[in-house]
Amino acid sequence: MIRIKRRSPTDPKYSNSPGRPRTIEHQQSIIRPKVVLGNKEKKGMTMNFESFNLHPHIESGVRAFGYTEPTPIQIQAIPPILQNRDVMGQAQTGTGKTAAFVLPILQRLMDGPRKRIRALIIAPTRELAEQTHEAIGQLGRYTKLKSVTIYGGVNQNLQISKLRSGADIVVACPGRLIDLMDKGLIDLRRIEVLVLDEADRMFDMGFLPDIQNILKRLPVQRQTLLFAATMPDDVRDLAESILRNPVTVQVGDGVPVSTVSHAIYPVDPHLKTSLLMKILGCTDTASVLVFTRTKDRATRLAKQMKRSGFLVTALQGDLPQNKRQEALDGFRSGKYQVLVATDIAARGIDVSKISHVINYDMPDTVDAYTHRIGRTGRAARTGDAFTFVTRPDRAFVWSIENVLGEKLERRILANFDYTIPAPAAGKGSGRLRPSGKRPGLTKVPKETPARNAHSSSPASGARRGRKDLSQFPFLVDSPQMKSRRSHGMR
Repeated sequence: MIRIKRRSPTDPKYSNSPGRPRTIEHQQSIIRPKVVLGNKEKKGMTMNFESFNLHPHIESGVRAFGYTEPTPIQIQAIPPILQNRDVMGQAQTGTGKTAAFVLPILQRLMDGPRKRIRALIIAPTRELAEQTHEAIGQLGRYTKLKSVTIYGGVNQNLQISKLRSGADIVVACPGRLIDLMDKGLIDLRRIEVLVLDEADRMFDMGFLPDIQNILKRLPVQRQTLLFAATMPDDVRDLAESILRNPVTVQVGDGVPVSTVSHAIYPVDPHLKTSLLMKILGCTDTASVLVFTRTKDRATRLAKQMKRSGFLVTALQGDLPQNKRQEALDGFRSGKYQVLVATDIAARGIDVSKISHVINYDMPDTVDAYTHRIGRTGRAARTGDAFTFVTRPDRAFVWSIENVLGEKLERRILANFDYTIPAPAAGKGSGRLRPSGKRPGLTKVPKETPARNAHSSSPASGARRGRKDLSQFPFLVDSPQMKSRRSHGMR
């Protein structure tokens, strides 16, 4: 089996800084509290979780994990939630927003009746629902509060049994939740808190009618919390219709996290697979997340990489739940070094040591690009986002550059033959099958991370394996972009 070159655990790009305290959900580096926090705020006084005056049993759960410092979204969101205010929160993936609503919910439920559903958290995918359920179990380990997950793809009898035995919090996906509501198998008449998590992705996945159906059947008098990584107009419209005088909290300015470096690789479609395996063979990585546009492509790509010796698995929506969980667990444990996934299936992936996100296919929107690359660059580490770009993707590259406020580095991989013609129509699947030595066993110049591009000398391009981009003229120039990111952020 081929093992991708691993980064050393002592590599500063891979490890936390010495002495840095652990924080919930492998959180980003701490930005000190202000009323509104962005990427340019100055640091203030340090906060800790004791500042929130949580119940001693909840504080014990926090301390049991060694967590000390809250993240910016928690600093902003927890106080108003504890005050029973509705909240609309915007923060990128990996910033600790799950704990930002879980901790106040646990605090609220410490008083009052038990074994009746008082809090409902709606998530777009099974993986995100399970992740939230696990966070509740970890942080509420000493509270004796019970959480139950409700989602499709598994037999509903076990879920029904857990509901009947008594639950305080339900974490659900919309489809299965509506099924149980229609059958009268779940009682939501006493809901006190509703959370819509990853609301922007629920819209992307077409869940708006389901959300509206659920909302009509919940108590009008409730606290409602809405969280998203991006805030398109349709999400804001929903927030305005269901939130009462909400407190708006935002971390960052809506652009991807500054700990991620971006680079694009122009390539013809039929060479994507061989280019991917070549890059993985000559780049130091921890865990790698590869995104494809379709479920079928994710499966086929993973199979082809596996035949070539990579430790790889696929995650896509057609897999049964046990297979999905097996893929995620294997990726987290290091059994698989590469996970090939679709956008929908990847929601809820919480793996702190993803060093690279590779867009094998371009995402459909800039927001989707933000969601994808938010899987790397976590926990004060830096990460790399590589994107394969074909001719039709040119306009989308300009859109990403406009959001980032900087031009993406163009890369051409040394010792890779970009001149191989596409297979003739009707011959094979149209995918180039690697020949000769297997990827990762051929000695090729190691890539220098994109982060160094801005400080390198002009001659350094050759050392990175960059070549003349004249063979890809559609990527040489792009329109003038607005600068939305400070140079100091890199």
